[in-house]
Amino acid sequence: MPLLTTLLVLIVCARLLGQVFSRFNQPAIIGEMVAGVILGPSLLNFITPTPALSGISELAVFLIVLSAGLEMNFKEVIDSMRGKGIVIALLGFLLPLTGGILVGVAFGLDVSRTIFLGLCVSITALPVTVSILQSFKLLDSDIARYSVATAIFNDIAALLVLGVILNLPEQKSYQAVSFAIFHASWKLILLILLILSVSLIIKKVIDKGVNLHLWSEKLVALIGNEALFGILLLFVLLFGSVSAALGFHFVIGAFFGALLIDRNFFLPARYQELELTLGSITGGFLAPVFFAYLGLEFKVQIIESFWFVAVVLLVSIATKILAGWLGGRLIGLPKSDALGIGFILNGRGVMELVIASIAYERGFIGQDLFSVLILMGVVTTLITPLMFRKWIMPQIEARASTLSSTSSSGH
Repeated sequence: MPLLTTLLVLIVCARLLGQVFSRFNQPAIIGEMVAGVILGPSLLNFITPTPALSGISELAVFLIVLSAGLEMNFKEVIDSMRGKGIVIALLGFLLPLTGGILVGVAFGLDVSRTIFLGLCVSITALPVTVSILQSFKLLDSDIARYSVATAIFNDIAALLVLGVILNLPEQKSYQAVSFAIFHASWKLILLILLILSVSLIIKKVIDKGVNLHLWSEKLVALIGNEALFGILLLFVLLFGSVSAALGFHFVIGAFFGALLIDRNFFLPARYQELELTLGSITGGFLAPVFFAYLGLEFKVQIIESFWFVAVVLLVSIATKILAGWLGGRLIGLPKSDALGIGFILNGRGVMELVIASIAYERGFIGQDLFSVLILMGVVTTLITPLMFRKWIMPQIEARASTLSSTSSSGH
């Protein structure tokens, strides 16, 4: 089937099923993922994953992350990773990692497969986290700040470990392992220094009284609004490219690049235009392709052991919920917010698939474990908004209603 036809079928089915789920008060992304499962090798086998679709899916990830970065505040995300926020981030990574490794040991997997299972269980995919929070209009909440910060920390930690593993020589002496860890660590430090340096430069420019929104208006007058959008894309692409060149995932750098772009850089009307342009491209076209592609990646026929799949799913879901809830309660968040963070952290999606794909391509894992990891990514991403909608949103809405009525009575 030609790529254009495949893409049109995928988009139409994803949007249709997304609308069906929306009618039942569920996020559209669930329907979009189900569309991929139905059209893919698991059921109809009408569409199969191809490099071209994978490339379009990666573009979707980039624009989803760009949209999220523009909506969020750099200082708030960084603050949420400092002090108390690091508690959730550490628990969100270490508890699932330990759970995944214990499952691998219990089922007699070799060392490399056990480590990769632990890494994939520990992942929380940043694009999926952001998309789910966007669908519930909660990107400015405590749940969002701590969830996004934990997702960033988890992804960086997992990719750092991955970088170390891929850089390990065949003869694993203590000296060689130490060198591989050092090699990956300085790259991470370099990326952090770049992000913080640009943030500091922007802060100093603003402190000196420079009105950046006036400069952006001059750019619009000179080159047009569409060109301004293009410049923003280039700025974010630069950070993503540096991140990828250093051995980390493109998404990590792209998110921070978008995060550095503050809404105060533009006039309110101009910022709304940028959001509308980005939202129409992402929400209407590319985001459904991304989530449907996750469904396409799943191949149920390859999976052999039901018990192994069941235990992997149980441990992956339970450890993330426990980590979020425990971390949230330890730093004093309300029970509903703490549990909400635990639910949100379950969305693994693209980042988990990235690590699983690299492990499979490099021969660290076989097709059977690869399919189990894809199933885990799809199922955990699928049930995350369902759990959040059922158990968390009613409490958030009730709390908002109470605050609103209290405020009204106060006046």
